[in-house]
Amino acid sequence: MYYLGIDSSTQSIKGLVIDPVAGSVAAQASVKFGEDLPQFNCPDGVLPNADPLVKQSDPLLWVAALDLLFERLRKTGLDLSQIAAIGGDGQQHGSVYLNDRFIPALAALDPNRTLADQLAPTLARPVAPIWMDSSTSAECRELDARFGERLQTDTGSPAIERFTGPQIRKFAKNEPDRYAETAHIHLVSSFLCSVLIGANAPIDSGDGAGMDLLNLKTLEWDPEITAFTAPGLLAKLPKVANGVAGRLSPYFAKYGLKAGIPVAVWTGDNPASLIGSGAGIAGCAVISLGTSDTFFAAMDTFKTDPEKCGHVFGNPAGGFMSLACFKNGSLARDRVRREAGVDWTFFDETAFALTPPGNNGQWALPWFEAEITPPTQQIGLRANFDFAAAPPEVRIRAAVEGQCLNIRAHTRWIGQFSTIRVTGGASRSLGIRQTLADLFQARVESISVADSAALGGALLAAAADGQALAPLMCVFAPVTDTVEPRPDAQAAYDGWAEGQCGI
Repeated sequence: MYYLGIDSSTQSIKGLVIDPVAGSVAAQASVKFGEDLPQFNCPDGVLPNADPLVKQSDPLLWVAALDLLFERLRKTGLDLSQIAAIGGDGQQHGSVYLNDRFIPALAALDPNRTLADQLAPTLARPVAPIWMDSSTSAECRELDARFGERLQTDTGSPAIERFTGPQIRKFAKNEPDRYAETAHIHLVSSFLCSVLIGANAPIDSGDGAGMDLLNLKTLEWDPEITAFTAPGLLAKLPKVANGVAGRLSPYFAKYGLKAGIPVAVWTGDNPASLIGSGAGIAGCAVISLGTSDTFFAAMDTFKTDPEKCGHVFGNPAGGFMSLACFKNGSLARDRVRREAGVDWTFFDETAFALTPPGNNGQWALPWFEAEITPPTQQIGLRANFDFAAAPPEVRIRAAVEGQCLNIRAHTRWIGQFSTIRVTGGASRSLGIRQTLADLFQARVESISVADSAALGGALLAAAADGQALAPLMCVFAPVTDTVEPRPDAQAAYDGWAEGQCGI
């Protein structure tokens, strides 16, 4: 008996199958959007746009990737008929707009045709705004002016450009005819979950809280906020629920899966990572180092960020989680590496061996995209030295320390932690792990599975099938490496005035 978790992130989709009896990963596969599906013209998962603030994707890319992922899982040789349940997650905040043909099309999926071909006629809007979008400042001001502090105290976040509510408001204002044709508005998570079950799937409280529409005090859509955001919005939103979304559509039997197995309600990638990192219960924080960098932790008590940068979401394990998101993550690090002309071994290890903590006071902020935390639309690298003329190792440490310092500065409202777990592709970097340990003066732990979101989806699938979640988190998120803070490094960072670094 196995459980499958699927993580649909910005640049790829991953599938991870766990064996709860053996306590191991039985199979995994992935699809890179730009590399494997170039026909959708979404390098790095984003459609080109002349406006740098507009970030959108093609929803058909995600369903084409789902087909390809299952084909690749089948080719691993694993008996997919032994998968007992499926869970998953999607990149948070992305929204999909569907017409009244969506539900009938799901109910009649033909295994002899692709998902993309069958679902193309169901799109009321051919593009999906994603979490990187920063083009809704006007809509955010309108929501703030109408609801003020209540927006944050009730939904867990102020009006944020990338959040789904402002995106829906902009769409309704700018394209009223297409909005009128929209019968269903889904998040990436609930859209793909709907495809799996062949019916309209719910949105969970973890992902739903990233919309500026869900009242976390009632765990229902806020009627006043939805009514103000767009006409008739409440009727277009799925219900809010956790647990089992439905049963697997017969369409997927062509890959060897058993039709009718339970499919868990999908969540957002960050709530899924909280579970996959084994941090679903309060005690340690998690830093996910991916396309974006995120800092999150389970919460003992509900509280919001006084600086209005951080957020509160539902915790799939129960209760709430806090989160701060930093847009310029791994893509920014990769750009610094490429422009420095070095490989990843040099970036991850050598650069930090050649430079001291604090980098002799030289810092940089690689904000190649409009940053979300702190919010700024001034794009470009900031540094207090001649960045381009410096040696590669100095540039690399400056950029990484600047990113880590920015994370520390904007997560103090969440609390101070003696233990931080790291996940995501960049968590493999010893230099980054040591920098985090030194800056936070906390033990930094790595876990055995880097793809914590996909693992979280698999664990939620097991929970939907009646398995106890807490013991599984302990089994599948063991600590494999520990980096201790160096007391002598603390002095190098204590002298850094965060205000002088532009954050």
